[in-house]
Amino acid sequence: MSRPSHSDHLMCRTPLWGVAGFLGCAYFAWVSFGHVTRGEYEWPHDYWTAATYIVWIVLLAALALDTRCLRERVFFGVLVANFVVGFTLTLWRGIPSADVRSARIGTGALWALAALASLATLKGAPEIRRNGAK
Repeated sequence: MSRPSHSDHLMCRTPLWGVAGFLGCAYFAWVSFGHVTRGEYEWPHDYWTAATYIVWIVLLAALALDTRCLRERVFFGVLVANFVVGFTLTLWRGIPSADVRSARIGTGALWALAALASLATLKGAPEIRRNGAK
């Protein structure tokens, strides 16, 4: 018998992952909005930061493509979008402070959206019916 190439659920198997995702994303939303309220509009522009963003983008995209669960795909998709914004800003060395401020607000909103999407995974995996269908 061959294994399916995709996982049905990555996060919905246990509530721990949904809670951990929520806490992590809520923290980063708080950090993003904290930068805005303190008027901190710098963004790192080094190659290590860019490389880190690439690693996260590839990892999160792979997780989004590996699951068949829409709630998990939304969660990982929002994170991919957030990291693509971060990567783009890292490469954009001459970005005006006003644009960094807007990006901080936007990425904070994406972190908050990801936190909410993570809570959606707390519902759990759908029950497997007796005939094996989902």
